[in-house]
Amino acid sequence: MEGSRLTVLIALLANLAVAVLKLVAGLLSGSGALLSEAAHSVGDTSTQLLLLTAVKRSERPADAKHPFGYGKERYFWSLLAAFGILISGAVFSLYQGVHTIITPHEESTYVWVNYVVLAIAFVMEGVSLVQATRQVRREAEEHDVSMAGELRGTDDPTPRAVFTEDLAAVIGIVLAAAGVALHQLTGSAVWDGIASILIGVLLAVVAVLLGRVCKGLLIGRQADQRLVRAVWDHIEKQPEVDDLVDVQTMLTGTDKVLVCARVDFIDTYSAGDVEQACIRIDNELRELFHDVDEVFIQPVPRSDADLRERVLRRYGRVLTD
Repeated sequence: MEGSRLTVLIALLANLAVAVLKLVAGLLSGSGALLSEAAHSVGDTSTQLLLLTAVKRSERPADAKHPFGYGKERYFWSLLAAFGILISGAVFSLYQGVHTIITPHEESTYVWVNYVVLAIAFVMEGVSLVQATRQVRREAEEHDVSMAGELRGTDDPTPRAVFTEDLAAVIGIVLAAAGVALHQLTGSAVWDGIASILIGVLLAVVAVLLGRVCKGLLIGRQADQRLVRAVWDHIEKQPEVDDLVDVQTMLTGTDKVLVCARVDFIDTYSAGDVEQACIRIDNELRELFHDVDEVFIQPVPRSDADLRERVLRRYGRVLTD
């Protein structure tokens, strides 16, 4: 949690300062690419505010209205952040690019300001990107996966959002610099407009990718396959268990997993023995797997063929494949 908050704060401060610099440079030079980059940074700043809100509100404890807690609020606010990137950044950049191409512009005497601002922005966005990269790499090492695997499968969209935005910001700065330089060399504002359009396309891609991740988490995604298999193996080895019919998992928040196991207990064990087994399995799962937050164990006896068939027909053992 603290790592995510620090990453977002650094990105917020960097984007806020860069947005002001880009806006001033864009107004002085009349560069559409710089104005697009200013919109990009403004969008990123609003995104960081939404991500800070996501981190804060998702930490609230469970209550009667939300018995599984507020962990999924992080996904909701992150989804809003993705829409913010699309609307405030991508749409404006595309508009600015088209406007620059079709509307004649007077030559500016302040072109040098663009290069100074872009250099400063590159350094500041780079610092934020380094922090985001460190967090993603640290979490990847904790989960024993590559950085790419961590970005694909993470249950915390915050560092992914910051990392993706900062990477897009660095690429956007390079595009803006290329557009300004080609405009200056050729005297044609078309290059400036093309740079703005490319920045808009880049932001649209980032927004769609982040939105897809948040959508999957909001709907209710299964936990990491390795955790599912480990939980399955542990329950199946218990002496009271005759057969493990099914294991369902769902992410209820960052580092929070709900586990539902359908178990066929050995008939010779008494009801008291089964109760003690359920309590022991619950405690062991929480101790072995720190992400496990809630555990539900449902008996599925062989004698109830209809129930067993319904469970197997719906999910069965597919989850561990």
